[in-house]
Formats: sequence, structure tokens, C-alpha cells
Amino acid sequence: MELKIKALSPKIGREIPAPFYATPGAAAMDLHACTDTPVTIPAGGRAVIPTGLAIALPSAGFVALIFARSGLGIKHGVAPANCVGVIDSDYRGEILVGLQNLGGVDYTIQPGDRIAQMMITPVIQAQVRLVEELDDTARGTGGFGSTGQ
Repeated sequence: MELKIKALSPKIGREIPAPFYATPGAAAMDLHACTDTPVTIPAGGRAVIPTGLAIALPSAGFVALIFARSGLGIKHGVAPANCVGVIDSDYRGEILVGLQNLGGVDYTIQPGDRIAQMMITPVIQAQVRLVEELDDTARGTGGFGSTGQ
């Protein structure tokens, strides 16, 4: 599968690396902040960080998912504000990453910092059918915590 990436900033490939898989076993590529100045996200606050990139997925059979970087989330409480970002196959605009700071102190994103990771994955578009009843299962309608702690 080929992923076409368009640099929207002259910094990409010079000051800021284009996305790449860091190891042969990596499932996702790091995205970097493409800003001219540092951006401080106050404790409890949110900010939208540009990446300077646009992508073209080859078909509706693929989606790009934007996830937290584990170190940023665990060490500093900074993670995507929408939990997981979804980049649809027909979107051609700049990839922007909404970040929230769940930590107790302000956090500053420097230009070029790794801010999230992007995974490309297949999509199955379901054929929706409304029905009167659903088949029974052992769990049934048991909700939160119904299978244990």
C-alpha cells in the first residue's frame, strides 16, 4: 500500500522529519509539531497542533488513525483530545492534532517535537440493516462491569 504525503511546510524534510517507521516492527509513524514557536498547553487545557502534512490514502478501504505517544501520555498526561483521531480516505487537508493536557502542570510543545503517532489500517464499511430483534448471547444486555471487575 502506498501512502502519498504532501509537505505543506518547507520545514518538512529539513527541520522536521517526514513520517517514517522507526523500527521494522513499528505499527505507527510519529507525527511532529510543525510550528514556528513553542505552544504551551495549560494544565487542563487543549491546543490544536499543526503537522505541516496532508496525506492521500489510496481508497475508502483505508483510514489513518492518530494515537497518543505513550511517553507523552504516561509521563506528562498529554494525549489527543478526541482520544483517537480519524483521517478519512477522502480528506486532503492538513493533519492537525488536538492535544489535551491532563497533567497538573503546563506542558510546552517545541517546534519539531513528536506529538502523536499515525497508523494506517484497513476499513470495513458495514452494510447496516435495522432489525426487530438481535440474537441472544450468554452475556445478553449486561453492561459495564457485568463480566467482573
